[in-house]
Amino acid sequence: MQPKKIMICDDDRGILEMLELFLELEGYHVICEINSTHLTKQLILHKPDLLLLDLWMPIISGDQLIKIIHSTPEIKETPVIVLSASVDGPEIAGNLGANGFIAKPFDLTDITDKINSILKN
Repeated sequence: MQPKKIMICDDDRGILEMLELFLELEGYHVICEINSTHLTKQLILHKPDLLLLDLWMPIISGDQLIKIIHSTPEIKETPVIVLSASVDGPEIAGNLGANGFIAKPFDLTDITDKINSILKN
């Protein structure tokens, strides 16, 4: 059985590298994208089973990206978990139709629990 593909888009290289290492140890195939302007093309190319998306990034923010994803037929079904340190993060993620929210700094157990619950559905 192929491992599930998870894409991570965050402008913080440290967070990307830490999540990539952790999720690979959990048995996932991980694709990282640090540049938000490349995300839509990468999603269409790789078709991940789930996207972990930072809310506040330069150029194209996570909230704008979710709107783009939901309006792009090839990727509109991609589940999205929003990552953010913003106090408004859960509300923003919910209003955008994200599948989940994880507050930064995050607990790695929370991340695997959320990912597993979304991927099971």
